[in-house]
Order: sequence, then C-alpha cells, then structure tokens
Amino acid sequence: MITDWLISLVQTLLETLKNVVPIIAVILILQLLILRRPIPNWRRVLVGFVYVLLGLALFLEGLETSLFPLGEIMARQLTNPTFITGGAGQFPQALQWTDYTWVYLFAAAIGFATTLAEPALIAVALQARAVSGGAISVTGLRVAVALGVAIGVALGTFRIITGTPLYYYIITGYVVVLMQTLFAQRMIIPLAYDSGGVTTSTVTVPLVTALGMGLANTVPGRSVLIDGFGLIAFASLFPMITVMGYAQLSSLRAHLARREAGK
Repeated sequence: MITDWLISLVQTLLETLKNVVPIIAVILILQLLILRRPIPNWRRVLVGFVYVLLGLALFLEGLETSLFPLGEIMARQLTNPTFITGGAGQFPQALQWTDYTWVYLFAAAIGFATTLAEPALIAVALQARAVSGGAISVTGLRVAVALGVAIGVALGTFRIITGTPLYYYIITGYVVVLMQTLFAQRMIIPLAYDSGGVTTSTVTVPLVTALGMGLANTVPGRSVLIDGFGLIAFASLFPMITVMGYAQLSSLRAHLARREAGK
C-alpha cells in the first residue's frame, strides 16, 4: 500500500516537473539571453522552485487520492433517486425538477466552499489588494467570486435537470456581463473578467465536474459530455457578474454616504 503510494507520488512529481520545466526555461532564456542579466538571489530562486515543485506534486496527489473520489461518490449518492425520493423507489423518469432541492443546495454550497479554497483566487485577491492600495478587499473579492460560482453551479444543475439548452443561459449571462461592463468602474472590469478564469482551477473543477457527470448519469436523456462539463461554463460566467455587481454596489453605497454627509 505504502509502496504503491510512493510510486504514484514519484510519477506525479515527474509529471509536475515536466509541466513546470518549460516555464522555468522561458524565464531563464529571457533573463540570461535576452535581458542578459544574472538571476538575483539565485539560491533562493532555486529553493523556491523546489518548494513549488513539491507543493504542486503533493497537492495533485491529494486531489487524485481524496478530492476526486470524494466528489464522485457524493455526486452519485446525492443524485440517487432512492435518496431524492426518501426511499420511495420512484423511477428517475417520474421525478420533477422540484424534487432535486438538495442537489441545488449542495451545488451552491460546494461551489462556494471550493472557490474560497481556490489557490489561484487567493493569489489574485492578494495581488489585487496590493495593486489597488487596499481599495479592493481580499475577503470581499473572494466572497463575491464564490457567490458567483455558487449561483452559477446551482443554476447549472437546474439546467441539467430540466434539460433546457445550455446556450440560453450562456447568451443571457454574457448579455448581462456586457451591460454591466458599460456602467462598471474601469478598474474593476479586467479583474471581474479574470475572476471567471481563476475559478476553473484545481479545487473547483474536480467537484463541480463530478457533480455534473453524476447528474447527467442519473437524469434520463442527459449527455455526460455536454451536461456534465457544461457546469464549468456556469462557474466561469457568473463570477464576472457578481464581482462587477459587488463593485457597483460598493460604489453606490459610497455615493449615498457622501450625499448624506453633504446634507
């Protein structure tokens, strides 16, 4: 058992090394051949590279051994008709979209929780606070993005259950994004657009995809490829809406406060 785990860890470490080495090569070529400058504190850089390599390998191995299987098991149990009907033994064909209340709640909860734990989002939030001089709150940005993912994943599960076309939701969502862009602050627009990308990373995608595939396998007439992976589109779209909405509400509240102070 331990031997198998060590072999798997070494394989993951080698795979991670293969993926990270091209990035390091580009940086070295740019620094040494194009800029022609030595690498400052190269010992610290080397140690940091080793830390990153080991951290990524352990993180990916943890996903493979725990998070992926856990997400798949929970998705199957939650979407099982026996659980939904309380042991009544009803056929999936007879279930209505209103019978899947726990699925919607679980989808929203798992979308919110996994997004808060997303390392990419934490890094972006910290950088945004540093660049904005503290004007953008780390907690506020993370919660806004997590709310967007929660709403999007819950709505995506509703779409899978009802069988409505995916493009209805995607087109409508991007129309809302474009309308918000016209009125949002220029500073927040790039950050809002980027927030959709950072949600589709190593923590959120496994559980969201597992939930979508579990639903697609359980609900009759659904496609695992289209419906299962379609949930990721919702997780990418709705954070843009909530981040710009959060900025617009904050701006409106500040404007009202100034008006009250001026009276």
